[in-house]
Amino acid sequence: MLDTARRTLSLEARAIDTMAARLDERFVRAVESLHDCRGRVVVTGMGKSGLIGQKIAATLSSTGTPSFYLHPAEGSHGDLGMLTRQDCVIALSNSGETVELIAIMPVIKRLGITLIGLLGRMDSTLARMSDLVLDVSVEREACPLGLAPTSSTTAALAMGDALAVSLLEKRGFNAEQFALFHPGGNLGKRLLLTVKDLMHTGSRIPLVAEHENGREAILEMTEKRFGMTGVINSKRQLVGIITDGDLRRHLERGNALLTQQAGELMTPQPKTIAPDALAVEALRKMEEKKITSLFVRPERDHRNPDPIDCDTVVGVIHLHDLLQAGLM
Repeated sequence: MLDTARRTLSLEARAIDTMAARLDERFVRAVESLHDCRGRVVVTGMGKSGLIGQKIAATLSSTGTPSFYLHPAEGSHGDLGMLTRQDCVIALSNSGETVELIAIMPVIKRLGITLIGLLGRMDSTLARMSDLVLDVSVEREACPLGLAPTSSTTAALAMGDALAVSLLEKRGFNAEQFALFHPGGNLGKRLLLTVKDLMHTGSRIPLVAEHENGREAILEMTEKRFGMTGVINSKRQLVGIITDGDLRRHLERGNALLTQQAGELMTPQPKTIAPDALAVEALRKMEEKKITSLFVRPERDHRNPDPIDCDTVVGVIHLHDLLQAGLM
């Protein structure tokens, strides 16, 4: 079994290497045609080629090229109405003689749609009908009977990936754009979630005035359950933070926690983050400072020059919020 597996992988790898070596100007023209397409890229193919076509369409769509798969048999029964004159079509067929594909070619040609064939035979009917042909032929299938599509489907899949990646680079498609199409994935969360999407606001923010005593601070920390509370002045500006660690240190020194003012118990200049900052930046900051919470307040810039406004707390974010969002 191991010998069979290694032989299969070797044959399929050789098929891709051979295909890569014969790439020429036709590939460049195909990429340019897809890049200049004002509509969608429609991928079509029957059987195993159709399954490969579905994957190619999905890869194109997720990398910035609007695309969908059209089943050629369904196309003959009304689904060709999906096509517009601005579209491009990629047709997959190892033989180049797939009856269902040939049946829909007259409509594609009549609409003046650019047709790119990913074909295994350069002298086939579909090759003659195509505007551009990319040679995905293989010397032999990995199947010992030479019947089941194996090396040929792998070659077609690899060519589809080559087209998608070349288009991605030509479009200047970046990670942020990729994340927009993958909001449920880990990359999407890392690049799209902001602090304001996760932060606690309003009455959920733990805050005490600097003139209030330690008893009030402890009650606030107990009620809000963040393990800390912010300390604000008469202008509601954030001036400090009281954490569980601060309370323990004052207790060890024999200080009267319940009667001391919050301003005496606090650590000044607490770490903060802006609401528009990425959530992953909040995680980085917490890990760097070895803390579990950050107060959220606006950044001071040309749009918001007011120092009072910029020192006013608008939210709080905890390490658990980032954990629940899947960022850890």
